Amino acid sequence: MHKVGAEDHVTSLHDLSAVDLLAGYRAKQFSPSEVLEEIIAHVAAWEPHIKALYLYDPDAARKVAKASTERWNQSEPLGTLDGVPVTIKDNVATKDQPVPLGAASVKLTPAPKDAPPAARLREAGAVIFAKTTMPDYGMLSSGLSSFHPLTRNPWDLSKNPGGSSAGAGAAGAAGYGPLHLGTDIGGSVRLPAGWCGLVALKPSLGRIPIDPPYVGRVAGPMTRTVDDTALMMSVLSRPDRRDGMSLPAHEINWKALEKSPRKLRIGLMLDLPVGQKLEKEVRDVVVKAAKAFESAGSVVTEIDGFLTREMLDGLDNFWRARMWDDLSKLSPEDSAKTLPYIYKWGEAGAKLSGVDVIRGFNQTMAIRAAAAKLFCELDYVISPVSPVVNFPAEFASPLNDPAKPFEHICYTVPWNMSENPAISINGGYDKAGFPIGAQIIGRRFDDIGVLGMAKAFEGLRGSQRPWPTPPKA
Repeated sequence: MHKVGAEDHVTSLHDLSAVDLLAGYRAKQFSPSEVLEEIIAHVAAWEPHIKALYLYDPDAARKVAKASTERWNQSEPLGTLDGVPVTIKDNVATKDQPVPLGAASVKLTPAPKDAPPAARLREAGAVIFAKTTMPDYGMLSSGLSSFHPLTRNPWDLSKNPGGSSAGAGAAGAAGYGPLHLGTDIGGSVRLPAGWCGLVALKPSLGRIPIDPPYVGRVAGPMTRTVDDTALMMSVLSRPDRRDGMSLPAHEINWKALEKSPRKLRIGLMLDLPVGQKLEKEVRDVVVKAAKAFESAGSVVTEIDGFLTREMLDGLDNFWRARMWDDLSKLSPEDSAKTLPYIYKWGEAGAKLSGVDVIRGFNQTMAIRAAAAKLFCELDYVISPVSPVVNFPAEFASPLNDPAKPFEHICYTVPWNMSENPAISINGGYDKAGFPIGAQIIGRRFDDIGVLGMAKAFEGLRGSQRPWPTPPKA
């Protein structure tokens, strides 16, 4: 395990977990300013290749880190994350900065105030040094955007980091500090985490206050370790009255991650009646994860997926209509700036009837009912995050077909609609060493249990490969 000496960093400061950074600050082994400088140097080596950041402002961050360093020198930290570097996704508003939503068609208007997740991070003393990239309107699992440059995956620059929290996934894998904030409405923190080797929690709906709130929409941490995800949750889950869908303030001990898998009933969900075919290397990783829990005393049963073609197509119709509502308000000049894939997908919403759209929306309730029934008999479910190991960086989605946009989110989107907590954690690698995520899902509101299961899996899965390093100049 890492211990930093004055001369020799066994682990580079930019690769340390937030938990280790805070321990180092407390012990005065190094300062927030030193950590930030190392991240700035590391970003300089990586960023030309992966293009993960937006509004990167090292000088403003240096001032925040300097103030934090002075507080730590006095042993008077401001809050839980004082001096820890953080990135925030483009679509989470930060005061006086524009919120382009990854789309060249959106007007660049400065936000009047921090959205709740950004406000909580800032109050806790985090050093917010950049926003991160996303695709147009957050409606793609890709690093492709009409506004941001193409974001690539640090594990393999020819591959996609996934999305819509694309920059957050790439930044986390590249080692741009330990903590990254994304959002997830159909898999948007879990998919990039799965493809980038990270941990990402999609919490129960309302666990993290968010603005604007929407059906299935959550903010979620993206980190390299379960402990760091739990640390972020301790900050992000604090109440904010702006979110009328947020849960009542609830004292959860986010450090209580010791959880025995013994006698827990786990469903292994592999084959679905809908969506892209599950690739063998993904299947093998997820089966191995289930067997690890079985060896630790869990009772694992293979279960059928409940998502149907009617459910998936219903969601597609509903989201197309919602997208068209936004696109139809744009001037011809602005709508021409939208990513063609997104415009073509959304445009089909114009042809849907009101009944088509309501039928589509009602599938969210059918999904919710099916998920509740499933968890009457089970404590947790293990599944793939994505059916595919990876896909090309230039694609808008694994199939790259706006007529079939959701075939790759069949393992992730049900849990947004049902509001269950679900976590992506690296389960293993393909033959080329590319990471493959496994997903653990729990009952509604059992966020701490899902984190506990992920923490147990960290101890069961065996050693991880080293994180990617920047290409040689």
